[in-house]
This record gives sequence, C-alpha cells and structure tokens, in this order.
Amino acid sequence: MRILIVEDDAALARSIVALLRAAGHAIDHVCTGGDALAVIAGEPYALVILDVGLPDLDGFQVLQALRRRGERVPVLMLTARDALDDRVRGLDLGADDYLRKPFAPEELEARIRALGRRRGGDPTPELVLGSLSLNRSTGEARVGTRILDLRRREWSVLDALAARAGQIVSRDTLQSEVFGFDEPVGPNAIEVNITRLRGKLAPDGPTIRTVRGVGYLLDVG
Repeated sequence: MRILIVEDDAALARSIVALLRAAGHAIDHVCTGGDALAVIAGEPYALVILDVGLPDLDGFQVLQALRRRGERVPVLMLTARDALDDRVRGLDLGADDYLRKPFAPEELEARIRALGRRRGGDPTPELVLGSLSLNRSTGEARVGTRILDLRRREWSVLDALAARAGQIVSRDTLQSEVFGFDEPVGPNAIEVNITRLRGKLAPDGPTIRTVRGVGYLLDVG
C-alpha cells in the first residue's frame, strides 16, 4: 500500500518507515499537520498513520479537516495519551483505528493489514484469483501449490494488479502505489518488475497483459 506517516518524532518515524518499507509498502513521511493536508490532496494514499501530538495542527484538527473536505482515506491515529475521551473523540471525527504508544511493531503491521483489507472490501487476508493466491498477512504468493519467490517490489506490483484483476491499471497508478515520493524511480522500474513477474507466474499462473499506451491488466481467465 501507499502509506503516509504523519509523525514529528524523528526517531519513531524512521523506525516506522523502515518497518513498513521492509514489509513491501510505499511510504511517505511528513512532520506537520499542514504538510499532511497538502500532500494528501495530491497523492493516492491507501492509509494515513496520523500522530495526535503534532507541532502545528494536532491530529484531531487534521482528521477533521480531511473528513470535511471529503477525504475518505483510512486513518490510523497514534497517541501517547491514554484518555478514553481522546480515543472516543478521534473515532467520532472519523478515525478508522487507534493505537497507543508505545506499541509492538507486530501490532502496527496487523492493524495496517486489517485496514487495507477493509478498504478493499475484503475482510479476509487471502486473495484467490484462479490458480493465484496472495496472503497479505504473510506476504506469500502461490500459483497452485508453487510458492513464488518475489522481491518486495514485485509483490507490491502483483498485489496492486490482483486487487483490480480484469481491469486496466495505468503505469502511473502502479508507480504511485509502489514507490514513495522520496524513493528513486528509474524510467523503466515498473516494466522491469512486470517482466520479472511474468516469468515467475508462467507457465501455470495468470498472465499480465500490456495494453499499449494505457497500462497493464492481470488476466486470470
């Protein structure tokens, strides 16, 4: 998923960024509420991880502004506070989940997976498309009984295509979901990953079709 982290604690932000990039997500990071509102307006995020205690606008103000302008992106709020009133306020303003600091990395990852499934309309961790199955909890992909040895970017591209199986996904959409804005992206990065995926899906898996000048389509038959 393409995830925005809004956190002013530099050490904590670095650890979250490293954790989630290692899990295959495309991560962007900003330190203030104002920057968050500006970035979210122009980027297709699947999830926002929003700290309550920010130096300008607090997390509640950011969340309220997002919902007032019609942004439906799922929001996971982080807080060092343990007050029930704060948790209730965040949920009432439109937060999708709440996590209290300090938290275990495994719990953060599990909550992110759950929110990603909810956003996609599929509450189960496994996506099955013909002979292809993707387990978003374990990061495992199979064709039949064969486990695919996928690199992190290959998994992300395959997951993005599988979530829209049978639909054309533009190159720009794939690039925006797979790479963060501070990550170097070569001109053929998506094409290279598509080529590798085709080789690993063959001969018994679904095919990835190129729709010239438009994008790519995962054809599961």
